[in-house]
Amino acid sequence: VNKYLLARHISLSARLLVYSSTKQNNMKKLIFSIAITLLPAAMQAQYVSEVWCPDNGDGTYTNPVLYADYSDPDACTVGEDYYLTASSFNCMPGLPILHSKDLVNWEIIGHALQEQTPREVFDQAAHGKGVWAPAIRHHNGEFYIYWGDPDHGIMMVKTADPRGQWSQPVCVIEGKGMIDPCPLWDDDGRCYIVYAYAGSRAGLNSVLTMRELSADGTRAISSPRIVFDGGQVNHTTEGPKLYKRDGWYWIMCPAGGVQHGWQLAMRSKNIYGPYEWKVVMAQGSTGVNGPHQGAWVHTAKGEDWFLHFNDKYEYGRVVYLQPVTWKDNWPVMGRVPGKGYCGEPYTTFRKPASSSTTIVNPQESDEFNSTELGKQWQWHANYSQMFGMPTNTGCLRLYTHYLGGEAKSLWEAPNLLLQKLPAPTFTATAKLRFASKEQGQYGGIVIMGMNYQALVVNRTGDGFSLELRHCKGADTGGVETVETLAQLKPTERDTIPYSPAIYIDIYMRMNVSGGKCQMAYSLDGKRFKNAGAPFAMRQGKWIGAKMGFVSETRQTSGNRGWIDADWFRVEKFKGEKVKR
Repeated sequence: VNKYLLARHISLSARLLVYSSTKQNNMKKLIFSIAITLLPAAMQAQYVSEVWCPDNGDGTYTNPVLYADYSDPDACTVGEDYYLTASSFNCMPGLPILHSKDLVNWEIIGHALQEQTPREVFDQAAHGKGVWAPAIRHHNGEFYIYWGDPDHGIMMVKTADPRGQWSQPVCVIEGKGMIDPCPLWDDDGRCYIVYAYAGSRAGLNSVLTMRELSADGTRAISSPRIVFDGGQVNHTTEGPKLYKRDGWYWIMCPAGGVQHGWQLAMRSKNIYGPYEWKVVMAQGSTGVNGPHQGAWVHTAKGEDWFLHFNDKYEYGRVVYLQPVTWKDNWPVMGRVPGKGYCGEPYTTFRKPASSSTTIVNPQESDEFNSTELGKQWQWHANYSQMFGMPTNTGCLRLYTHYLGGEAKSLWEAPNLLLQKLPAPTFTATAKLRFASKEQGQYGGIVIMGMNYQALVVNRTGDGFSLELRHCKGADTGGVETVETLAQLKPTERDTIPYSPAIYIDIYMRMNVSGGKCQMAYSLDGKRFKNAGAPFAMRQGKWIGAKMGFVSETRQTSGNRGWIDADWFRVEKFKGEKVKR
C-alpha cells in the first residue's frame, strides 16, 4: 500500500465529512473515527516517487540518487544518519536539509535559512545571488553550515536539531568574492576554514585559501594563506572540502569546470601544506560529464563514499553516489582503474551497508492539506505573506502580485512558488480555482528558467482568456509574449455565494520529457487538451528549470485576485514523448 496515497484519501475523506448531510450522522461518526485512528501514522509515511526512485529494491541503486537540482551538495555523518545540504542561491527558504539512512534514499526535512539580507537585495528576485556551495558539519553536538555569499562574505548558521530552527546567520568573514567555504575542527579543538574565489567578483580563481577561525567558528583569527593554486594544469579549482584522516589533512575539490572537469584529492601532514595532489575521478569513457564537487562520507559501517553533482543543464545539477576505494593512501572514486588513481563514475552499484531498508524520496506531490507549506516548495525571493499562504480548508492560496509596470517578464517576479524538476520524464498536474476581482489578473502554472513558459487564465471582461506566456532570454531582458488559446466562461456564480469575484475551476498540466514541456488543460480533470506547442526548457541562473505556480497582475489598484490550489500531483508520464 502506498501510505502517501492512503494519507491523501483519509484527509480528503475527512474534508468531505464537513459537507455531509446531518441525516448520515452515524456513518459520519464511524468514518471520522477511522480517519482519526489512521491519519497520524499515514501522514508520517515516507514519500515514494512515481517518477524517480534510485533504490532498485535488490541491494543496488541507480544514479543519480537525487535526480533534482541539489547543486554543490555537501553531507555529514552522525552515527547512522546522513544529512545533506546544497546551494539555494536566491530561492527561499534556503539551505535545504535532506536526511538519509543509507546515502541512497533521501527526504527533505527542513531548511536552515528562512530569509536573506540585505532585504533590499533579496526581497527581489536576485537570480544567482545568495547561497553558494555550502558545507555542513557536526561538531560538539551541533550542526554548522557555512556558505559563501559572493557579494557579502562567508556566512554561518548552526543548530542542535537539523529538523528544527537554525540560528540567525553570522558573517564570519566579510568581503566580496569568497565562495565555497568548508571548516575543520582539528583534534586540538582549533578551527580552520578553506575557501575559493569567484572570478566574477574577485577577478581571480583557481586559488584555495586557508585561515584559522576562533574555536567557536564565528570569526577569523589569522590572515589568509594560499595553500593551492591550480594554475593552468588544474584551472578553475574550486569547491574545496576539508577533512582529516589518520593524521593526514585532505582537500577534495573539482577542477576544470562544471561541464568538463575532474575530481582532485590533495593531502598534507600540515594543514597549510604543501599539498600533493592526484586526479581521482573523471568522466573517462562514461556519459557522466564533468563529475563535480561534493562530499566524502565515512559511514558508521566503516565504508567510504563520495556524493558529487553532474550538470544536466535544464534539469539542473543532480547528485551521484560513488564508492571510494583507498589505493596507496589515495581515495579512488568510482570504478578503480588497472593503473593509476583516476576512477570513473558508476551508473549502478551496490548500496552502502546499512541497517535501514526504508525506501523514501524527496517530496514532490502536494495535496495542500497541511497548514504548513510543503518542504519541496521555494519562493523566488524572501517570503512575504502577501504572496499567499496555506489555508485550513485543504488548499493553498496564492494572491496576485503586482508585477511592476517596467517589468519585461516573470524573471522579475519574486512571488513565483516553485520546486525542482524531479526526473527526466514525468507529468505534473494541478487542480486550481482562480478568482479575479479586477481586469488583467492572471494565474496558473509555469516552467521557469532563462527561457520560460506559463499557462494561465487571465481576467478579460466577464470571462477569462486561456493564455501561454513565453519568454526567451529572460535573463538578458527578453520581453514576454502572450499567445491567446481560448476564451473560457467563469464557473457558475450560484456555486460560489456571497463573493464579488468571478471564478474559474481548471486543471493545468505539464508533460515533461526529452528536455521539453508540453502544457495542457482540462475543465473536468478527465479530458486534457494540449496548450500550444512543446516548449524547450532552459536552466535558470546557476539552477535548473523549476516548475510551479504563477499569480500576477499589472494593476496597481483594487483588490487582489488569487489561486486556490487544491493539489499538485507528480505522476508517471501521460503525454507523448518528445525527442531532443
